[in-house]
Amino acid sequence: EQQAIVEHVTSGGDALVLMPTGGGKSLCYQLPALLREGVGIVVSPLIALMQDQVDALKQLGVRAAFLNSSQDADEAREITAQLMRGHLQIVYVAPERLLMSSFLSLLDEIEEGAGIALFAIDEAHCVSQWGHDFRPEYRKLTVLHERFAHVPRIALTATADAPTRAEIVERLKLEEARQFVSSFDRPNIKYRVTQKANARQQLEAFLECEHANDAGIIYCLSRKKVEETAEWLKTRGWDALPYHAGLDASVRNQNQRRFLREEGVIMVATVAFGMGIDKPN
Repeated sequence: EQQAIVEHVTSGGDALVLMPTGGGKSLCYQLPALLREGVGIVVSPLIALMQDQVDALKQLGVRAAFLNSSQDADEAREITAQLMRGHLQIVYVAPERLLMSSFLSLLDEIEEGAGIALFAIDEAHCVSQWGHDFRPEYRKLTVLHERFAHVPRIALTATADAPTRAEIVERLKLEEARQFVSSFDRPNIKYRVTQKANARQQLEAFLECEHANDAGIIYCLSRKKVEETAEWLKTRGWDALPYHAGLDASVRNQNQRRFLREEGVIMVATVAFGMGIDKPN
């Protein structure tokens, strides 16, 4: 349904898009952002996704940038200045940053000047109080509808059953939006649940027998377990890296880059990692 979505949003319509991971959601807002006048503002809660998408867009010659807590003040100021001058085509921004009164005032100025092409609200299920990703800031994004009534909005998610979709529509004031709903069934993914006896032994057997030279992610419930597991895998000869919110930002970014660009790297992580990571294998 990409073409229908792109045409609908490009012509100024609001949309709610449910599409499986890997279904190409990002094109559904990136293309309209480039086709319409002004800058496309993408609201995303995922720092890893912003970095990944902006890198990919820049390689394609798109003037893209992001604003989030991983940047120092000078870097953020420079991007804000580029935004003000109308030099950027797509900007990713964390919801907390978007909702600052200073940033909303900045958007007012941009709307009067170069213009705002659209607002894309990614991971829109974050408005749902029933979801594990609930973010209170998402509830306040109705300000976009109230303050920029003529700018089209596209809300996107890969994980929303009918009640959650209804909640997204209500919370984000998308009653007039056209809904595009694809199945989120992905036949190439399977779940296996195994009784845990000796976790490390089982993990190593799984890696050796089925994924000897593959890239992959091992999720742990705590930061401590992430560090311990990554360290243990290293001693066993695996190329394993840790990733969690407690690590220094530069270490996190370096580990993420290695995982993206090299082969056979195992990332041991909390659930903060992996969202929006575009690694085909």
